[in-house]
Amino acid sequence: MTTDAEKHHYTFTVYTGTRNRAHTLDRPYLSLRSQTFRDFEWLVVDNESTDGTTELIAKWQAEADFPIRYIRHANRGHHGSSNVGVQEARGEFFLTLDSDDGAVPGALERFKAIWDDIPADRRQRYSAVTALAVDESGTPTGDRFPTDILDSNATEVRYRYKVMGEMWGFQRTDVMRAFPYPTVPDYTGMISSHLVWGEIGRAYLTRFVNEYLGVVYFDQPDTLTKGVRDLHKNALGERMEAGAVIDDHLAYFRYAPLDYYLKAAKYSRSAFWAGEGLATQVRLLKRTEARLLWLAALPVGVAVYVVERLGLAGFIPGGSRRGIAR
Repeated sequence: MTTDAEKHHYTFTVYTGTRNRAHTLDRPYLSLRSQTFRDFEWLVVDNESTDGTTELIAKWQAEADFPIRYIRHANRGHHGSSNVGVQEARGEFFLTLDSDDGAVPGALERFKAIWDDIPADRRQRYSAVTALAVDESGTPTGDRFPTDILDSNATEVRYRYKVMGEMWGFQRTDVMRAFPYPTVPDYTGMISSHLVWGEIGRAYLTRFVNEYLGVVYFDQPDTLTKGVRDLHKNALGERMEAGAVIDDHLAYFRYAPLDYYLKAAKYSRSAFWAGEGLATQVRLLKRTEARLLWLAALPVGVAVYVVERLGLAGFIPGGSRRGIAR
């Protein structure tokens, strides 16, 4: 947790990763202009946009009444761009606002108040606050939490409490720096945010609240994760995420055995697409229980892989559009 000796320039760094989204970036920009809480910076990390994003951000930098920092670099995908944002952040809290999404005007004010409501002597145990979201028509994008205030972690919320859908929240910046997205040389495919949230959840609590603070638009494909259905491109990231679930989070297996079985099938299917054979798949799993689950689900994983190779279907067990707590 931040000590008195550690100074932050802002309470929040609002981070937006983008690639060729000049036509939607007004959504996060206008949302930030309307915020009632003003102690924040907007950090935009651009992955080689060619659509005038640089000029648009420069225009907003000149007119906005809040600081906007712009970083342009070679395309590193969602996870690589996020890692850059975390390292560059000057805020105590790191809040991802996607390049096509928005927020209600009081979102930052409520996030700060919810965090401050956690008793000071317990706050060290927490890393995040996660709230709910609505779509562009005002319809909730996910399930509500079982209680209006729930102190838990992303894995428990997903598998024990069966809460699914689009949510939105922040993490402590120091925690994000301690748990970066893994980087693999020459890999530019998708790495699920579940992988990071799951690891953080083993060490810290999140306060989940039944308040609708995010606005999610579903009218745009994600250009930072373009090709999420590309089985070759994203196979390694999918294998990593599925493997982490069945290897590191088996404590919740009893609440969702079918979900875990499908994750085990996804592990083998994704590993095959990544060029990893059976011996490698076994070696990468640390726990005996995980290996047994992998073995039980192997026929399904093989079958899905074969069907996909034949081009007969695109089903991916256990897949989802986005993470539980972005």
